[in-house]
Amino acid sequence: MSAHVHTWELRARFAAALSDIYGAEVPAYTTLVEVSAAVNRDCAAAGGLGSLDRVTAERHGAIRVGSARELADVADLFAAFGMYPVGYYDLREAAAPVPVVSTAFRPVDAHDLERNPFRVFTSMLTTADARFFSPDLRARVNRFIDGRTLFDPALIADARRITANGGASPAEADAFIATATAAFALSREPIDRAWYEELTAVSAVAADIAGVRSTHINHLTPRVLDIDELYRRMSDRGITMTDAIQGPPPWDGPDVLLRQTSFRALSEPRRFRDVDGGVTDGSLRVRFGEVEARGVALTPAGRDRYDAAMAQPDPAATWGEYFPATHTEMATRGLAYYRGGDPAEPVVYEDFLPASAAGIFRSNLDQDAAAADVDDESDYSLDWMAGAIGHHIHDPYDLYEKAAR
Repeated sequence: MSAHVHTWELRARFAAALSDIYGAEVPAYTTLVEVSAAVNRDCAAAGGLGSLDRVTAERHGAIRVGSARELADVADLFAAFGMYPVGYYDLREAAAPVPVVSTAFRPVDAHDLERNPFRVFTSMLTTADARFFSPDLRARVNRFIDGRTLFDPALIADARRITANGGASPAEADAFIATATAAFALSREPIDRAWYEELTAVSAVAADIAGVRSTHINHLTPRVLDIDELYRRMSDRGITMTDAIQGPPPWDGPDVLLRQTSFRALSEPRRFRDVDGGVTDGSLRVRFGEVEARGVALTPAGRDRYDAAMAQPDPAATWGEYFPATHTEMATRGLAYYRGGDPAEPVVYEDFLPASAAGIFRSNLDQDAAAADVDDESDYSLDWMAGAIGHHIHDPYDLYEKAAR
């Protein structure tokens, strides 16, 4: 079969469709996109990493699943959009632990990234971790997850075929994108109140994953060239932002890695099924709108400096002691990646920071995860995840090295 709609076009249309449904579900997200676009227009003359067209179209999303089986379906589905697992993130190790391990599905080729850099940060519940789940609760959560189907098997079969063909016919593309997008829409099915509340006592993220019978977009993230200005403009519009911008502090030198913030999760109407079988109206506050500013990708040596700088009591006050003030010096010292070794063309950081991701998650929750003081004998690791989903998980540094060459 000849492919009329190429993989990157499928990805661009999928990202736009998800943005449309999320904007309809979370109206403040539409405001966030509008303000981001305005900031980008105003800041375009100052330059930035990536073209204005790319930055304005750029999005990353986040979803959550409950098991390796569900994560494997996600991997097969996203492969049809040219999005592959990159990196491994253990959010249980963050200062505010979240009982998930994660990877990010994204394009891995520089040309594909330039065409459309859509990414989806995907987290999986760590039910085998005894610090969060007792044996009894683990068994019940696993039974609940095993009894649901997040993605129609026909959709996954279509995804595998489209992946093998490198694209789809126009008719196939329309149907595939519509079905894939619908799989991430917020379900209106009533939620078992007692079950959801039991999971919330462990972690609000656990409840969001295993307290419902479907998955959904947890947040969607535009990219902005000046996140501090975006924060000010959103606040001026009366939208409550989280307390801090996650990631490196602002300064006059090269932007590095990733800075993120969000507006606080808003109460959304949901329906609950009570113990007597009756259905009542209620609300949940789990979904939010995130925004990000991306800098240059750091080498392992640069990342070591970043970790040391962030460990200081006041990173903003001492940042210049760890990083030089120009891209030329960054390149000379081997701290960041540049195409062809030319500092005029920095390689954009395309991935995520576990501490920042956990910080964003935590800032939108009403309580911390409750971790018991017991040994973790689970075997969650990058190698485990790759084997469980049947897909190679790319090393971000390998991809940046390739981009620089």
